[in-house]
Amino acid sequence: AANDPDDPNVQKTLGLLGVDTSKLPKSAQLPTAQLAFANSDLAFQGNRLFMGNFYGLNIYDISTPAKTRLLTSMICPGGQNDVSVYKNLLFMSVEMPNGRLDCGTQGFPPPPPLPSPLPAGQEKNPPPPPAQKDRFRGVRIFDITDIRKPKQVAAVQTCRGSHTHTLVVDPSDKNNVYIYVSGTSFVRQSEELAGCSGEKPDKDSNTALFRIEVIKVPLAKPQDAAVVSSPRLFMDRRTGVLNALSSGGTHGKEPEPKDSDQCHDITVYSQLGLAAGACSGNGILLDIKDPVNPKRIDAVNDPNYAYWHSAAFSNDGKKVVFTDEWGGGLGARCRATDPNKWGANSIFRLQDNKLKFASYYKMPAAQGDTENCVAHNGSLIPVPGRDIKVQAWYQGGISLMDFTDAEHPIEIGYFDRGPFNPKMLVLGGPWSAYWYNGHIYASEIARGLDIFELTPTKFLTHNEIDAAKAVRMAELNVQNQQKIEWPRQLVVAKAYVDQLERSQGLPADRISSLRKAIQSAETSHLNRGELAKLKRLAPSLEKSAATTKSTADSSRLRALAEILKRPAH
Repeated sequence: AANDPDDPNVQKTLGLLGVDTSKLPKSAQLPTAQLAFANSDLAFQGNRLFMGNFYGLNIYDISTPAKTRLLTSMICPGGQNDVSVYKNLLFMSVEMPNGRLDCGTQGFPPPPPLPSPLPAGQEKNPPPPPAQKDRFRGVRIFDITDIRKPKQVAAVQTCRGSHTHTLVVDPSDKNNVYIYVSGTSFVRQSEELAGCSGEKPDKDSNTALFRIEVIKVPLAKPQDAAVVSSPRLFMDRRTGVLNALSSGGTHGKEPEPKDSDQCHDITVYSQLGLAAGACSGNGILLDIKDPVNPKRIDAVNDPNYAYWHSAAFSNDGKKVVFTDEWGGGLGARCRATDPNKWGANSIFRLQDNKLKFASYYKMPAAQGDTENCVAHNGSLIPVPGRDIKVQAWYQGGISLMDFTDAEHPIEIGYFDRGPFNPKMLVLGGPWSAYWYNGHIYASEIARGLDIFELTPTKFLTHNEIDAAKAVRMAELNVQNQQKIEWPRQLVVAKAYVDQLERSQGLPADRISSLRKAIQSAETSHLNRGELAKLKRLAPSLEKSAATTKSTADSSRLRALAEILKRPAH
């Protein structure tokens, strides 16, 4: 019945979600209803994994990944229920009109259907649902001190709800954290939340469109969390025009540019004081040195992009990867007939706070008509000397993209289990795929939690995988990007040597000599004599770094030399 579009529960579920079925094609009704119970985004803390679900939250113990245990299931509908975690606090995005302050499952009555035919002059879009005092759309805050009994301590309402959110930690503020709220849905009525207006800027300069919200969360009193600013990220600061950015046209269907009035996702890189926003018709770059008042410093658009969805920096902050969620994740968009620039990644070089386009990347394996597939959420894999992103593509599976060469990204690994149902499109596949402390974790929309290990290939060696595993994190919220630091271990040195062999950055005899010296040092448990031999190899590596034409190899050679000078015990 769960896969039957004629099941009466489909209509019932759509009603609870507040969906006007008269405006939704029959082919889209089943996938939309299935969203009500879809698994969504992931966050990590210690040996715990937090997986959002449109119906609530699951918390897992991943101490032994192959024997992961469910710790807690909490029912709390509202979608998407994307999560992030900081110390004893968990944050959850709520956007859909069935969200309630008390986490109840009963939702609210759907809005009445539009009359047919429409009266002259009435817009086709349905009005917002009637105001409800118990509705919740915004960011929930839970105390997770008792991991088995999360306790809601705050619920911060916003006009458009929270499709996603970004945890922002200000290095100079130890008492508070901040939440950037990205709302993509309709603006609720002012009778439900005072001050909300969905009018265009020419009719209401206080419109809830064309902005994000910033929530300040006092760590000692999270119950006092509140919206402290509503930055106008799309404004022209010279003229004051709020709707200054547009899509530039999209996919040939609607050549007229559309105003960008929302952000879908924002990734912050606090160590750089920057953020990258995927904002419907644009990719934007933000200065976040003052986290309460982020300022746009660059913006790009692309007629090949339908909807700018998410963003990620390279670890050195010199590249940004944006994604295009063409079709919203509900459609088959990776077929052999689909253009490889649509629903794809776009890679930009970042220099002097300016974004410069470099290339596109789309998973290369064509998918079928019954597989919802498009670029979605991923994270960096901490292989030293390379820029590698693991990424979910819904039923397209998981793809590993090497974008070290920004102009020539390639796939170096994948997982694809095939269609959920070969006869009809049923919503499924990985929503997010993230690397965390040695494994890849994926929130499979329909099935639950998938856990993967990397296996060596000619594109990725055993040493490179082990070097990635040497990086340990205490917490991971992917949209709050942290700088990766590698330990000065010889396994990291061996990864660099493998890369220099692959790129032919050093001749074969020097590669062999390096491997023998490193092996001898390991076998001797880093005795003084072998350490001295390693140190004597460093100057020649630094000399090669200064003369090579490859920027990537130069960085590898310098990093390798630093480890050989003083490897960690």
